[in-house]
Amino acid sequence: MSTAAQQAYFDRTHSDDLIAFLGTSPSPYHAVASAAERLEKAGFRKVSETEAWDAAPGGRYLVRGGALIAWYLPEGAGPETPFRVVGTHTDSPNLRVKPVPDTGSAGWRQVAVEIYGGVPLNTWLDRDLGLSGRLALKDGSARLVQLDEPLLRVPQLAIHLDRSVNDGMKLDRQRHLTPIWGLGPVDEGSLIAYVAERAGLAAEDVVGWDLMTHDIQPASYLGRDRELLAAPRLDNLLSVHAGTAALAAVASSEGAAALPYIPVLAAFDHEETGSESDTGAQSPLLGNVLDRTIHARGGTPEDRARALAGTVCLSSDMGHAVHPNYPERHEPGHHPVPNGGPILKVNVNNRYATDGVGRAVFAAACEKAGVPWQTFVSNNAVACGTTIGPITAARLGIKTVDCGIAALSMHSARELCGAEDPHLLASALKAFLEG
Repeated sequence: MSTAAQQAYFDRTHSDDLIAFLGTSPSPYHAVASAAERLEKAGFRKVSETEAWDAAPGGRYLVRGGALIAWYLPEGAGPETPFRVVGTHTDSPNLRVKPVPDTGSAGWRQVAVEIYGGVPLNTWLDRDLGLSGRLALKDGSARLVQLDEPLLRVPQLAIHLDRSVNDGMKLDRQRHLTPIWGLGPVDEGSLIAYVAERAGLAAEDVVGWDLMTHDIQPASYLGRDRELLAAPRLDNLLSVHAGTAALAAVASSEGAAALPYIPVLAAFDHEETGSESDTGAQSPLLGNVLDRTIHARGGTPEDRARALAGTVCLSSDMGHAVHPNYPERHEPGHHPVPNGGPILKVNVNNRYATDGVGRAVFAAACEKAGVPWQTFVSNNAVACGTTIGPITAARLGIKTVDCGIAALSMHSARELCGAEDPHLLASALKAFLEG
């Protein structure tokens, strides 16, 4: 792409806002809160799953733990009106605090952690880590907590004690990934008491927790021309942010009342571990929301069948850019590059949900948005990952397309993408939601 064309496509304001979003979203619960805040500024209102829903036009969203479903109901939407769904996920691989967190040896205080998702273990070594997540209280409420301070660290063994480390390092997931956070007797350093105090709570009021580590180094532009973006949790908060921005823009547009589809954002939790939870893509959460919006408009089972038959989901998740140091790991005819626009993800074994008809939907959205796009296919000799796309397609029986943007270091504590691609993706998602 020419420099002039790049400047025409690129809106750095969007990437600046993504950096801010990542900084306020160290856990799925924080990501949902950050997205909800942006939607509320666009006029969306929160609804409760335990209350009746009305059919008044406008934007709504619901939160369940680390998942968020948001939708905008146009004025003329009937019970048979189909949906346009952007599907994403809020979770990222990391180290999560165990139920009995206080441990240690050799005079060190440590924190017992469990590995969440597919983690390249070495990327979590020698990083200053904070803690974030939620605390469950006796009264049934939950309190978000975010400690952006150098609280923990997983120290690597010095090369003097392992001269063969550069010939192939092997980390034991149980023994070698336990962070340190101080010195002294284990029983004198309660982690939960410390976190509770920092949250302004009494330790005895905390009865449960979902806490995780995060790299406290902030996201930043990288490179001579600042054309790259280095950040934690790009997979998949970049898509959550893009989907939120797209939905808010569509709902705030002049033609929102006359939209031919009902635009929806579905941000699930637990994608990195298979989506099998009450907030994952395999749960009935999205289906229940769509059904309830149809029922609120007086819909029948026939209306539901018609609405879902015309519904399309665009599953947005990170993909792989060709790695310059490992080009042989990539399919030689498909080399997605940063700042080349969104990627269409294809796998004939249904690891991705895209088919030929879905390709046409994606191409039309990119053409309408005026953004370039690329195609990703895995090397036949390398196993292909998957997304919420096939799950959503099978769960609801709706046409689903997998897309994303090209990146390096996926699932590492810190990932890398083109600085222009977040805006290009958001533009394509907006065009898709508009229909």
